[in-house]
Amino acid sequence: MSSPESVPAEPIQLSDPDDFDDVVADHDVVLVDFHADWCGPCQMMEPAVEAIAADTDAAVVKVDVDVHQSLAAEYDVQSIPTLLVFAGGELADRMVGAQSEDALTDAVSERAA
Repeated sequence: MSSPESVPAEPIQLSDPDDFDDVVADHDVVLVDFHADWCGPCQMMEPAVEAIAADTDAAVVKVDVDVHQSLAAEYDVQSIPTLLVFAGGELADRMVGAQSEDALTDAVSERAA
């Protein structure tokens, strides 16, 4: 399991979909932000997502749905932003639409050990 020192303080931009499972497995709690550059609500959420990465022990992974369509389909992402919380490698929560920083913090904190 990871320690706070090993959790990146900035969101991880997923470049290779093969890395997704490794990132989820390597960290206790992971917030995954399925987004697109052209999505207004996604852009509005950017500061909140960055704050989760900086201020919590959760790893944050950003997945561009235009680049990683198969990964978005695998997790049944129908609209964006869709945020998934993984705990212990398992999907623990799903939020669709713009969320407040408090809502994201609560979702992550509930899963933290």
